[in-house]
Amino acid sequence: MTVPVIVITVLLTAGIAWRLFLLQKSRRLLKQPLPAPLRDYVQKEFPRILALPSRHQEKLEGLTLYLMETKNFEPCGGLKEVTDEMKALICAQAALLLTGLAHHRYYPKLQSILVYPGAFRDKGRRRFGIHEESDRGTLLGESWETGSVILSWDSVVAGARNADDGMNVTIHEFAHQLDQENGTDGVPVLKDRAAYRQWAEVFERNYEELVEDVEDGKGPEPLIDPYGATNPAEFFAVASETFFEESEDLRKEHPDLYEQLRNYYGLDPAMWPKS
Repeated sequence: MTVPVIVITVLLTAGIAWRLFLLQKSRRLLKQPLPAPLRDYVQKEFPRILALPSRHQEKLEGLTLYLMETKNFEPCGGLKEVTDEMKALICAQAALLLTGLAHHRYYPKLQSILVYPGAFRDKGRRRFGIHEESDRGTLLGESWETGSVILSWDSVVAGARNADDGMNVTIHEFAHQLDQENGTDGVPVLKDRAAYRQWAEVFERNYEELVEDVEDGKGPEPLIDPYGATNPAEFFAVASETFFEESEDLRKEHPDLYEQLRNYYGLDPAMWPKS
């Protein structure tokens, strides 16, 4: 049966109208500040963002709201609900990675954020995640290429409060989401071929140095978490944690790596005042 032209026209018009509605909604959310109670909560629990330049703080609030409204949250493992405060703290940390990016793709593959109250078990479906040292089958967070991030709420809170220990599960897993936009190889979407060439040279060298340090095991503990030696994708995620949390040390010990991350994220956290 041939579909009447008028039906096709109506469907196309409805589709265009829906996309325009979503676009307008996104633009509205991105320009809105966080409600005062949520802003106070996030700033108290995630003081690192107070060091952001004012223009980035405003953008981070809009991005936080956008992620809260456009991503699905699911309580898991006995957690009764994901409250607005929990959503805001998760999304503020995820938004930090986006505030200086040149492109405007806000975790386009991500659909759901699953939240457990604490560490959870790996049931064989893991993509990329952080394990607890005590049990390689227990996870603190993971990121799936199929559109999900899974987080331990305890780790979300700990990562937000401790802004200078080089460990932040939320930043780690959302860095994986950036990587997974174009595959999972430790190379996110970059601006041009020259950027890809520079990235490959710097990241490959620093990754191989970390692998050698970890395998040797004789020198001092490296600044970049040894978990980054697992593979290039984990190296990018761990390096992102270090960039945001131990920026001054990273700039001193790995200036070329810091520069690549600074160019990519469009932020210079080593220059931010101490919070």
